[in-house]
Formats: sequence, C-alpha cells, structure tokens
Amino acid sequence: MSQNERSQYRKLVEKRTPGSHLVRDTWRAAWVGGAICALSEAYIRWLMALGGMERQDAGAICSVTLVFITAVLTALGVFDRIGRYAGGGTIVPITGFANSVVSAAMEYRSEGLVLGMGARMFQIAGPVLVYGISSSVLVGVIYYLLGMIWGI
Repeated sequence: MSQNERSQYRKLVEKRTPGSHLVRDTWRAAWVGGAICALSEAYIRWLMALGGMERQDAGAICSVTLVFITAVLTALGVFDRIGRYAGGGTIVPITGFANSVVSAAMEYRSEGLVLGMGARMFQIAGPVLVYGISSSVLVGVIYYLLGMIWGI
C-alpha cells in the first residue's frame, strides 16, 4: 500500500467515524445509573420501614428484585434500548450482570438447553463470578489478618 493510499484511507476513516459525545454519554450513564441506585435504595428503605426487615435482608431482596426485573426487561427487548441510551450506567449495578446472563441464554437457546443455554449462559458472566469471588476471598483474608494484627 502506497503512502498516498494510506493517506486517502486515513481521511476516509476519519470522515466515516462518528464523533464522540463524551459529555452527553457521561451524563446519560450517570443519571440512569444513579436513578437505578436511588430507586434501589428507596426500595430497601421501604422494605425496612413497612416490612420490618434488617438492612442486610432488604438489600438481598432488592438485589433479587433487580435481577428479576432486568431479566424480564432483557427478554422483552427493553433493557437493550435502555443500555444503548445509558451506556455504562446500566452495567455498573447488578442489572448489568443479569442482562449479560439472560441475553447470552436467549442468544443460544436454539442450540438446546444444555449445550446452548447452559454452556453459553455463563460465558460472559463466568469471569465476573470467578474474579468477584476470588477478590472477595482475598479481601476477607486481608481483613482477617489485619484484625489479628491490629485488633480490628
């Protein structure tokens, strides 16, 4: 490829590449992710006030509820539209994890329950589980050792 062809190609790529909307995308991610978290906190407080639950129990129920709602919205195709609008704002909370599991299961359901859905469902979520569990064990061991040393 000659220098002239490279230059023309570079110009074509720059012309066809969509511009970055960093401020807009950051705002969308922040407000949607913040709204998910704020609604979740309100739900936890509602469960504590009306249900008489401890915070830990209310948090667990809220997590299960968020996973269920995300699974339903993913199955209906609504969560993908929210994700396209909000970007990373839907990934950070537990909703992103639920979406990755359900969308993979839906994509491979035609290959069967075991080799399709069962095998592929955790293809994306598997590393999240492995690193999440591993890091929590590591932090737990460090916390335990610091507790023994400093009496925390």
